[in-house]
Amino acid sequence: MTKINENFIKLPGSYLFTNIAKKVDAYVDANPGKKIIKMGIGDVTRPLAPAVIEAMNKAVDEMGTYEGFHGYGPEQGYEFLRKLIVENDYKDLGIETDEVFVSDGAKSDCGNIGDIFAADNKVAVCDPVYTVYVDTNVMSGRAGELGDDGKWSNLVYMPCTSENSFIPELPKEKVDIIYLCYPNNPTGTALTKEQLKVWVDYAKENDAVILFDGAYEAFITESNVPHSIFEIDGAKEVAVEFRSFSKTAGFTGNRCAYTVIPKTVKVGGVELNKLWLRRQCTKFNGVPYVVQRGAAAVYSDEGKKQVRETIEYYLENAKIIKIFGKDL
Repeated sequence: MTKINENFIKLPGSYLFTNIAKKVDAYVDANPGKKIIKMGIGDVTRPLAPAVIEAMNKAVDEMGTYEGFHGYGPEQGYEFLRKLIVENDYKDLGIETDEVFVSDGAKSDCGNIGDIFAADNKVAVCDPVYTVYVDTNVMSGRAGELGDDGKWSNLVYMPCTSENSFIPELPKEKVDIIYLCYPNNPTGTALTKEQLKVWVDYAKENDAVILFDGAYEAFITESNVPHSIFEIDGAKEVAVEFRSFSKTAGFTGNRCAYTVIPKTVKVGGVELNKLWLRRQCTKFNGVPYVVQRGAAAVYSDEGKKQVRETIEYYLENAKIIKIFGKDL
């Protein structure tokens, strides 16, 4: 008899953001004259940068020629994009091209990374938390049972509240996998280099792995806040980093991101880099050539300027919300 993965049955009926969308739609239907400011999901509203559009149009034209056509590409991403990522985002951090894996989204990678870890690993998450971290561990059988308080019995929750300035404390029990997202979704908190060093030290002392979601890295403005966890001494031995072009350059509809796994990150002597490469080659056919050319244009001089202008626009919106939000 066919059997299903019973962990899926444990999940609540639908995905959090699907529920939010339904509630918003219902409210709009019931209140047609009301203006809605949607802050339930981190989508973007500005169009793609002109440099990105130009590069993608050129790539589309290439695809219409025998000389420029691209079929299946390398599962870990085209080298032209991976080189640009290393040169621009990880300059002087010692990251190598074959430690970068281009993907269709940080969300996908944050969820799929669980494939290479055993089901009996103890997982720690911040509370509140981006729901993907929790739900995918439920699917993988690591979360235990859902309690009446809405928390899973086998996950370690690290409260982020006004009482601790939304900065989580180290787990009181030993954990194996730690999800950190900074700048944080959903609290917006950022960690300084000194604060993040505490987590790297903990991971080294406890043979743990940090899964570091840096999707909002482009919005960092303070000099003492690291743009990458690999700015912290020792992080290349214990951390995996996820980055996204969605928040940086408006690629939510194009789907392009990347994950960095240094070859020095090992579990039981096994390189996670090799396991992730094997996983991707088997389960993923890569991001389309046209999209990767668009992502590469983000690193051009014009692309950097145009993307920065968009980020400044969103930062200004954040200031407005902070100042006038109570009156909206």
